[in-house]
Amino acid sequence: MRSLIGAIVGLFCLSAPAVAETPAAIVEDVQGKVNGIEFMDYVAPGKIIKLGPKAGITLSYLKSCLRETITEGVVLVGAEQSTVQLGNVERVKVPCDASAVQLSEREANQSAATTFRTMRADPGSAPAKLPTIYGVAPLIQAKRGSTLVIERTDGKEPTISVSLGSDNMVAGKFYDFAKAGKSLTPGGSYLAKIGTKRYTFQVDASATSSPTPIVGRLLRLE
Repeated sequence: MRSLIGAIVGLFCLSAPAVAETPAAIVEDVQGKVNGIEFMDYVAPGKIIKLGPKAGITLSYLKSCLRETITEGVVLVGAEQSTVQLGNVERVKVPCDASAVQLSEREANQSAATTFRTMRADPGSAPAKLPTIYGVAPLIQAKRGSTLVIERTDGKEPTISVSLGSDNMVAGKFYDFAKAGKSLTPGGSYLAKIGTKRYTFQVDASATSSPTPIVGRLLRLE
């Protein structure tokens, strides 16, 4: 079995593209011992993951919104889904918005500016579609040591201000509203501020407080 796994890894290494810096997926769960991979890690296309007996991993793809539960075998991370040999994979499409999970600062600022210009120019017109999350408790990637401020832009709601530190961040880089017991309003539009950076997003009108896949509520603010 080890020789077969080694052969498959060798084939994957030959066929895999050079590992890119842009992540393709996020690790939602790790079961058993998986070398080099931890909960909430990002993985890029070309990454090879070996899963031993009874080991498993859950990957959520940022672009395709596919959530994969993989047990045992060898995994080659792709751009939108994995290739799995000698193991089992279950895939499900989950609600997510690639423009939210992969939002850059420049795109975010353009989104905010476009939305506010539209609202000022014609109050009766529909604003530009904002990046959308599908859970009321966002998982926000931001720099530790900064202050996160969340303000509602389409109604009155108390402003949320949080100092991000090692005591309240998951894996040192994520602030989880669910773990903090905080939530936003379904259908609401929001402005997130970190220092001089500005990001706009909205919560889907059908979002609930039920457990939601990470990729559906992830906002990358750095």
